[in-house]
Amino acid sequence: MNIALISLYELGRQPFGLASPAAWLTRAGATVTCQDLAIQKLDPHPIANASLVAIYLPMHTATRLAIPLIPRIKTLNPTAHICCYGIYAQLNQKFLLQQGVDTILSGEFEEGLVALYTQLQNSQVAPQKINLERIDAAPSLARQKFLPPDRSTLPSIEEYAHLVQSHPAGLDNQQAHLVGYTEASRGCKHLCRHCPIVPVYNGQFRIVQRDVVLADIRNQVAAGAIHITFGDPDFFNGPGHALPIVQALHAELPSITYDVTIKVEHLLQHARHLPTLKETGCLFITTAVEALDDTVLGHFAKGHTSADFIHAVHLLNEIDLAINPTFVTFHPWTTLSGYAKFLHTIAELKLIDHVAPIQYAIRLLITAASKLMELKEIEELVEEFDEQALVYPWTHTDPAVDQLHADILKLVQKCEEREESRYQIFTKIWAQTQAAQKERALVAPSVDLSNSLPPYTPHDPLPPRLSEPWYC
Repeated sequence: MNIALISLYELGRQPFGLASPAAWLTRAGATVTCQDLAIQKLDPHPIANASLVAIYLPMHTATRLAIPLIPRIKTLNPTAHICCYGIYAQLNQKFLLQQGVDTILSGEFEEGLVALYTQLQNSQVAPQKINLERIDAAPSLARQKFLPPDRSTLPSIEEYAHLVQSHPAGLDNQQAHLVGYTEASRGCKHLCRHCPIVPVYNGQFRIVQRDVVLADIRNQVAAGAIHITFGDPDFFNGPGHALPIVQALHAELPSITYDVTIKVEHLLQHARHLPTLKETGCLFITTAVEALDDTVLGHFAKGHTSADFIHAVHLLNEIDLAINPTFVTFHPWTTLSGYAKFLHTIAELKLIDHVAPIQYAIRLLITAASKLMELKEIEELVEEFDEQALVYPWTHTDPAVDQLHADILKLVQKCEEREESRYQIFTKIWAQTQAAQKERALVAPSVDLSNSLPPYTPHDPLPPRLSEPWYC
């Protein structure tokens, strides 16, 4: 039986969420093809010949892109069984079922896909009539025994995000290197209100066995990767699992570098392990800071304070390990003065070269099943759920804040098209914010943007990063 697996967007990564189930389904006897529509144009032939078409939805962007794709699949193959799987499949299952999707899987989805394949293979009725009993049930949190992912029908890693190591002189000195992507765990122990993982895993995480992770890395290194991104939501959810993996990786392939994602809370709690990351080849750590205001961090239930973040920055500076902080800069509690203070702190901590410019323009998405809806002020603020945008729309109570967001988003997009440096973009954002404050005729802004910008000293070399910005 033919199965078509489709990915739409995953931050410039070669999707583990296709490669892993491809291995499981092939072992079960299926003929599997993978298409990553972030890289490729849709090939209609595998779709037309498939009994099962499964679409991987790990992100909001991917889910939005799936909306026009589903009717196209149904046109190409009216009898195919369509499955959506991944975190955002679960969050949006009601809407997806209304669009003609037959089965929804989430959490640990590999076993569910194999079970669906087996059911389709053994059935005597049309594929689109078959549904797993789990279709509207809770996500699977099974403890799976993984297989090394099968990446054979995916685009080459040359087509995906690269590692960029450059110098302040500009892009002429830039070096880009091939990057592989793997996952050592899924889910998360924490319950941040705005996080889409929480409604699916509810504070639990599941590991990918060490031998499988290392085999996956070996295969990608053989394909040319010199750097690996670990896509775990938090690499330190289980340090006892994660650290032996990178120690074994470094012992076997000492020239390979990597990056990970770790919560601020865990950077402090497991600070004794940070030198081990540095020694085994970690180049940078992504951490979802979200805000530098303790009240907002409390609303998000992040589990850290702004002082904790500053402490984490200093810890990483001490061992020369780069930080890649991410933020939700525009949310219902953003103020013009608060945004100015945020920019000032970034400059004061000498993080301008560390922050991807898009992070200055991230606006809060309130998705289906979001725990933010537990907050009365959010419930009263949002409009009816928008099934096309797949969010609860909201408008800031201060129109000047929404206008600043629109202006900065436009500014960042234009500057990145011109390949301006992070510092150049930051100074323009600074000026845009100053102009917004002046327009509001603030008598005593909390930060005097005209005089208080700390001196900028460029890092040389600049902090390593991936060529595809982190949008989360």
